[in-house]
Amino acid sequence: MDRMIYIGLGGAKQALEQQASVAHNMANVSTPGFRAQINSFRAVPVVGEEMGTRALVVATTPGADMSAGPLMQTGRPLDVAVRGEGWLTVRMPDGSEAYTRLGNLQVGAEGQVSTQGGRPLMGDAGPLVVPPGASLVVGGDGVLTAIGAGDPVVGAAEVGRLKLVNPAAADLVRGDDGLFRMQAGRPAPQADPEVRLQTGALEGSNVNPVEAMVQMISNARRFEMQMKTLQTAESNEQQANKLLSS
Repeated sequence: MDRMIYIGLGGAKQALEQQASVAHNMANVSTPGFRAQINSFRAVPVVGEEMGTRALVVATTPGADMSAGPLMQTGRPLDVAVRGEGWLTVRMPDGSEAYTRLGNLQVGAEGQVSTQGGRPLMGDAGPLVVPPGASLVVGGDGVLTAIGAGDPVVGAAEVGRLKLVNPAAADLVRGDDGLFRMQAGRPAPQADPEVRLQTGALEGSNVNPVEAMVQMISNARRFEMQMKTLQTAESNEQQANKLLSS
């Protein structure tokens, strides 16, 4: 009898948690550069002094959907989208690297190139800084060029090159801030000259809203099924008690 309770309890709990993850994906359907979270279930035996005949269901998040999202043309010169595989590199406050697909660049008051979220972008040789009063041009290979007011485009000063990397998807983990990092013990990837950018565009979220809605409905049905399992177990227990007491 209690086996049914364990199955229903674990299934209902994890259906709720998976529903929260799908809802998070659905909420980010319009977030540029967002990668959908992948969820799955697995059985885990209940550890105790008794024999291992009971099991619970737990949810696992093996990774994220790394497929590319659609390109959205913005016309903004400092918007860049990674074409195909690859990542932009940002510097965190502790000096470590993190990776993003969101390329809404901006130049701060001190000339530092960063995302619009305020995270400094890393170059092949360190932080990128634009001279005061200069406008920034981003090339498809990640090279940043500074052009002063009234200066010709020919012979413009090269600020540096964005650090574009392409680590294996299995080596990346998503942080609570939405940025990806290398797994513990993995070295920071080197710049990959094969990664290319498209200027004047941003990459959209790779969440399919129709599929996310179907998953939400499926999770709701799964939760109802597990609750019926618990109700059936309770009914069976009541009937068993009546037979024993008669």
